[in-house]
Parts: sequence; C-alpha cells; structure tokens
Amino acid sequence: MNNTRVRGAAVYWPPAGLLGQVDEADRAILLGLGHRVVYPAGQITIREADTSDFALLLLGGTVKVTAHAQDGREALLAVRMAGDLVGELAGIDGQPRIGTVTACGRVLARYILRSELLECTNQHPAIGRALSASVVAKLRTATGRIVDFTGCDVLGRLARILHHLAVTYGRPGRNEAQLPLSQPEMATLVGAAESSIHKALRALRESGAVVTGYRRITILDLDHLARIAVAAGPAGSPAISPNT
Repeated sequence: MNNTRVRGAAVYWPPAGLLGQVDEADRAILLGLGHRVVYPAGQITIREADTSDFALLLLGGTVKVTAHAQDGREALLAVRMAGDLVGELAGIDGQPRIGTVTACGRVLARYILRSELLECTNQHPAIGRALSASVVAKLRTATGRIVDFTGCDVLGRLARILHHLAVTYGRPGRNEAQLPLSQPEMATLVGAAESSIHKALRALRESGAVVTGYRRITILDLDHLARIAVAAGPAGSPAISPNT
C-alpha cells in the first residue's frame, strides 16, 4: 500500500478516512480549510495534554498516536494515514489532548483551527455527519480491539492488527498491502514484548503471509493473514472472516 500522492495521478482516499466518506464537492471544501503544513519524520505534531485545539487533515504520509500509561510506558493507540483527520476531539470539544501524534516519515497535511472546523460542519451538514461517523468508527475500532484481543495470543493479535490496517487503508480488490511500521511500533500496538513480536513475525514470514524490511512490513496475502488471525484467536469467537 502506498499512500503517497503523485502529481497528475488519480488520488485514492480510503473510505474509512474523512476524505473518503464525503463527495467530491465536500471534499474540495475540506481541502480548502486551514493551511498546508509539512512535517519531517519524527516531528511531534500534537502533544499529549496540550491545550491546543487545531486538527490535522492528512494528505500524505503516516502518523502514529501514542499516550503514556500510569507506569510511564508509551502505548501506541493508533496509526493514521492520508485521508484521516487527527486531533479532531480537541477540535470539537476544546479539551486537552489525549495523545501525542508523531510523523512516521514525511507528512503533508492541512492545519485546521477549531473555529474553522466547527464553522465548516455547521454550514455543511454532510461534512458534519461524515466527521461524526469517522469519530464513531474510531471508537468502534478501539472497543473491538479490546474485545478482539481477549484470550488471543501475540500471533493472533499481530495478525488481526495488520489485517485491520491493510483492509482499512488498502485499495479494494487487492490481496496485498504495505504498512510503514517498525517492529518496536508493532510491539507497542499489539501490547507485547519485542521478543514476542520477533517470533510472531518469523511465523508470519515462514507462512508466506508477509515479508519485512526497514520500518515496513509487506503483506503478501491478506486472505492467508486473515486465516492465521482466526486460527490464532480465542476458540469460538473469530473476529475476522477470511472473506473480509
């Protein structure tokens, strides 16, 4: 999966993201909000507990959303890619940030102030509904992840997370995808030690489901990955169908 925007090429916006949920006219309105910003790899764009209230509409690249647990460990909450709006909760309610957003590689975005975002959703109800649907989808995913992981081993959790990200951001009809994730990031996303992730990745590579490289994992067969996720999950409650 490559979410880099190529000049002159047709732009694909994943349907799970805000830009993929609106029609062309409303998409043009969203793309006209705020101003263009570019962040280098490793740049923190939003900081946990900060009182800023802007949102970022991602146009290219990938960010990770992290937060600190009570014991001081960093938890990877989500991975967001082009088409997604990040920081929208503070952009809606004006409350302090619940997570830190960091650029994973070069990121292109629109920097949108809370006042402009609220005015846009008030004037364009379809955009407001799409924003609400996007927030609800993220909450459903977070809830499903908790349920999905119950009684599931590291291999199953990793396979399910990778499958979810690939289906969410990949192009329909393709049985392969590429995700810009390092092994430490996969470990925090899954909630496992890096040594356990190494073993799970080795099993996925040996099965022919994936290949790994520097800060990336390429899924060669989504259907096969889904079957592994089901087989490794808790008995009687598969959350992923091989036909997803």
